[in-house]
Amino acid sequence: MLPPILQNLRIPVVASPMFIVSGPELVIAQCKAGIVGSFPALNAREKEGEPSMLDAWLTRITEELDRHNQANPDSPAAPYAVNQIVHRSNARLERDLETCHRHKVPIWITSLGARVEVNRAAHDCGGIALHDVINNMFAKKAIEKGADGLIAVAAGAGGHAGPQSPFALIQEIREWFDGPLLLSGSIATGRAVLAAQVMGADLAYIGSPFIATEEANAQDDYKRMIVESGAMDIVTSSLFTGVSGNYLAPSIRKAGLDPDNLAAADASSMNFSDGSSKPKAWSTIWGAGQGIGAVRAVEPAATRIDRLATEYHAAKEAVSRL
Repeated sequence: MLPPILQNLRIPVVASPMFIVSGPELVIAQCKAGIVGSFPALNAREKEGEPSMLDAWLTRITEELDRHNQANPDSPAAPYAVNQIVHRSNARLERDLETCHRHKVPIWITSLGARVEVNRAAHDCGGIALHDVINNMFAKKAIEKGADGLIAVAAGAGGHAGPQSPFALIQEIREWFDGPLLLSGSIATGRAVLAAQVMGADLAYIGSPFIATEEANAQDDYKRMIVESGAMDIVTSSLFTGVSGNYLAPSIRKAGLDPDNLAAADASSMNFSDGSSKPKAWSTIWGAGQGIGAVRAVEPAATRIDRLATEYHAAKEAVSRL
């Protein structure tokens, strides 16, 4: 059974936190439209001697969602989530945990390492912790260290994607885990959301389609490239961050590199000490998942979510007639 915070969503969708792209505008729009919105804590850039941007973002999100709920008691906003990169090079982690704890963030998403103290911080302020994993071994470690739920990042997902088929990954996890399970990887339509549930996931985890929205903090060229590209335009490489990820081939060419001849990099080269990994990753070489062929236009996030909801309910109706 899902924890209460993940129940009663308009559709069973959590928007994934995207580096640089996800900010308060996108999160607020996603939550108001009925799905969980999220952002990486590292997107709120912090400067020495200046007020905390993360604190300001959390205040803004909370206040705007509270105002929405007061004005719309019959259709309240979905909760929001904050992603913590728990990799050892993230020098901000301890400070960001304190800020999120103080704001009583309801959903914590952890990546690149499972940490007991992070899960405890989430629980101590009444939140839940979801950890993203690319295989069954990492899934078991995350639950052993206190995570409440798992995000199965399967082949085809944008950014740091796993190599395994969603069928295999979900099946192996469900053999032993009956808690909250989300699926990420090429989910861009309401039919795909329903398919994720049929496979055994509770919710879909969707990122790339929201890059091509008006509220996304992405360059216009990036948004246009999402609309104009398809699965064949996605390249998998570990060159840019030290961890295997999926990127748009046109952005690689634009940066002067050949997407068909990319060297590999060792995972030890990954570095989040300044809120980024390598100079060209994410800012000029753009991540995306294989599901972007379903994205036809740049539009408001609410419009995209409306379409997902319509497709999802139509798919359920069609399945009921089989």
